[in-house]
Amino acid sequence: MTRLSTHDAIIIGAGPAGTSVALTLARRGWAVAIVEKTAFPRRKVCGEYISASNLALLDQLEIGDAWRANAGPEIRRVGLFSGETCVEAAMPCPGAGSRAKDGFGRALGRDILDSLLLQAARSAGVEIFQPCRAVAIDRDGEMQRVQAGDEAVMLRAPVIVAAHGSWEPGPLPSQLAKTNRPSDLLGFKAHFTGSSLAPDLMPLLAFPGGYGGMVSADHGRLSISCCIRRDVLARLRKQHDPEHRSHVSAADAVSRHLMDSCRGVRGALEPAHLDGPWLAAGPIRPGIRSCYEQDIFRVGNAAGESHPVIAEGISMALQSGWLLASELASAPSGQAGREAAARRYEAAWRRLFSTRVYAAAAIAGIALRPGSATAMAAIVRNFPQALTLGAQLSGKTKPVPGFA
Repeated sequence: MTRLSTHDAIIIGAGPAGTSVALTLARRGWAVAIVEKTAFPRRKVCGEYISASNLALLDQLEIGDAWRANAGPEIRRVGLFSGETCVEAAMPCPGAGSRAKDGFGRALGRDILDSLLLQAARSAGVEIFQPCRAVAIDRDGEMQRVQAGDEAVMLRAPVIVAAHGSWEPGPLPSQLAKTNRPSDLLGFKAHFTGSSLAPDLMPLLAFPGGYGGMVSADHGRLSISCCIRRDVLARLRKQHDPEHRSHVSAADAVSRHLMDSCRGVRGALEPAHLDGPWLAAGPIRPGIRSCYEQDIFRVGNAAGESHPVIAEGISMALQSGWLLASELASAPSGQAGREAAARRYEAAWRRLFSTRVYAAAAIAGIALRPGSATAMAAIVRNFPQALTLGAQLSGKTKPVPGFA
């Protein structure tokens, strides 16, 4: 029997972007539903760092205290680990959007962060459909219908928000088509315990064919994440298993490559123990996309995605959700009001995020170009302040609109 319900807004995806929209709208009196395909808690390929400029927004979403109680140590230094090079510099001082008591940014595992946000949404009255996959969207007069859960759920609302990320293809109009290219960047992530990485340091990792990062997160866990080209990964797997007898996994090949390529990674992980399996996802699709198309609003990576080299994915997700909800809540009802809100939201999105998307592309381009990692290491060794400048350009001190 199909379950039918009507709402003011339906959010597809319960990551930071989706729950940011849902919480903000629900606390302004909207009837909101979230459709999330995966049961929580769940780990996810993500760098897990959140800049201090987001903490006023986390307070607004009413998870700030829980975030402070669970997140890892303050990150006061940025660094570069590449080959034999290990360089560090000061993290830029928090901007006007942070609170003096909070100091610098910190990292919290997505298994904890996403659960905190979803529980806050549930407490605010958001109806949660989970695990439940959205499989189709169609028009129903002034409403739109979302079919979910193998036709067992049918939801109606005038506002549909795609917050499902960009990595997984699917049947929805807002999902990207899947293509495989040798230059694709595939994402990997793991947690370790017992690492010797300095707790206040977040180094960028530059290695042949990819880039990544490390950060001390919650409960003594080290979070390491990286992206590597598809063709480079294929060569690494063949190199470690030339006769294809032992079936070297992609995760094992990536882990060995990181240890072989970066002295800093070796030093940090040699005393450490893997906490759970390596995760993989992708390919990533960096770039600026439409924020509103075919009557569907987009937030998070569905709207636009920076190279994760700058560790701003969660910040952009939270902030884009807040931007959209603020515009929707103040817009007149009806199609004309929604379209006007879409125009304002897209303009605000580009003002806030376009610089960091372009900066990330430039940094990633340097890191990925053959031989450039060596040049980058030489520059940073002679001018460590370049790391501080890069962190500033990536948006780590930029205040969230409405919280400056």
